[in-house]
Amino acid sequence: MLVLASNSPRRQEILTAAGISYVIRAPNIVEERRPGERPLDYVLRLAEEKAFAIPIAPGEIVLAADTTVAFQEHILEKPRDQADARRMLRLLSGQEHEVITGICLRTADAKVIDFAVTRVRFLPLTEQELAAYASSGEPMDKAGAYAIQGQASKFIDRIEGCYFNVVGLPMSLVYFHLKKLAK
Repeated sequence: MLVLASNSPRRQEILTAAGISYVIRAPNIVEERRPGERPLDYVLRLAEEKAFAIPIAPGEIVLAADTTVAFQEHILEKPRDQADARRMLRLLSGQEHEVITGICLRTADAKVIDFAVTRVRFLPLTEQELAAYASSGEPMDKAGAYAIQGQASKFIDRIEGCYFNVVGLPMSLVYFHLKKLAK
């Protein structure tokens, strides 16, 4: 049995679409970046902390993940308000950035930690586009202030890497490790 250590509706949608059964047992941890912590180290640490913050029963595999948007080594968290969303989107406009997801899978006696990186390029955005998208509400609970699977899809020029990583869970990477752990 797979235990998803997350309340993320996007992670749930990805697992469901892939035909993977799971139950939800969301952890309660503080998601705060440590001083000087690099984006990759940050998501790997949080994924591991989430995986170990919930109880596990024999035969279960816990899956935890953390996704962040990194622009020139700066982490773009979820925006505080519309002005913060516009600020983040202005940074991404016409630029490439990375979406990094750390994953941790654990059983009673094994642990796997891995990550995926996807490069995303935005088209240049006008101030009107920034304001309209920020006011749509869609950016408010998304790292980097956008949802590739939503209205922001029209702003994405190209990606290099796993699309599902940008949505919130690198499904092929997760499946690769699940197959090994389920043996």
